[in-house]
Amino acid sequence: MGENVTIKELINELNLTNYTPGIDVESIIVKHPEINRPALQLAGFFDHFDCERVQIIGNVENAYIKTLDNEKKKETYDKLLSYHVPCILYARGIQPDEDMISYCIHYGVPCLGIDQSTTYVTAELVRWLNVKLAPVISIHGVLVDVFGEGVLITGDSGIGKSEAALELVKRGHRLVSDDVVEIRKVSQKTLVGTAPDITKHFIELRGIGIIDVKALYGVLSVKDTQSIDLVIQLEDWVQNKDYDRLGLEDNYIEYLGNQVVCHVLPVRPGRNLAIIVETAAVNHRQKQMGYNAAKELYNRVQANIAGKD
Repeated sequence: MGENVTIKELINELNLTNYTPGIDVESIIVKHPEINRPALQLAGFFDHFDCERVQIIGNVENAYIKTLDNEKKKETYDKLLSYHVPCILYARGIQPDEDMISYCIHYGVPCLGIDQSTTYVTAELVRWLNVKLAPVISIHGVLVDVFGEGVLITGDSGIGKSEAALELVKRGHRLVSDDVVEIRKVSQKTLVGTAPDITKHFIELRGIGIIDVKALYGVLSVKDTQSIDLVIQLEDWVQNKDYDRLGLEDNYIEYLGNQVVCHVLPVRPGRNLAIIVETAAVNHRQKQMGYNAAKELYNRVQANIAGKD
């Protein structure tokens, strides 16, 4: 999994009101990106209760609570909070009653509030937690935003990844990370790459040293996060190796269970890596839009042969 998320971070991210300021929100961890609306639990059904999720109370839950007599309400609060849920979050500006705050303090469960609608809070919270808690790996490579396509450049040390990235930056593209790329799986189809905080916006060039891309080329030359759409693997040119010259079929590489289109690019003196990476990114986008140049050429050849028969 990714980094831990504390209730304090959640409060700061969504600008929540904290009705229980005496509780240490830095020590309480959210472990799951999903949320739960405890309607069934308020009605007394606790089988399969997802007690490790953030609990959100909206209009429906609050309306049900108001139908309970005082003793039943206290009994319900006591049982719900005895599971030590990460927090209780009231949406739509609903104010928690004194009994809820009292039981939250007793069990050490933060009681929070927000003015936004329940639907908005749920969607925003799930989106944010999915990114923060996503499975993550670190790989050796360079990630660049090229024409809006996230291009991950990999290869052995010293093969020219950083030099290619610097040339791409000079051509108007944006650096996300050099040397180490942290990859998060935010969905079954999407991988997002970021830079470790310590190396963000820096590039290492052998013979020169460390350069600060943001300071040299401005804020438009860098980016904090980028989806990974294409992988370019750089390798030393091998004279007799059979490299793909048509591109009829895509090859893939797998990260965290997700497949990403991958091209193996042989490196030799005289090849302009930046232009080739640019072309690969544009060609990938063109394929995503339904046009494949290799297949178009193949169709023309087949049509020409058929015309001669």
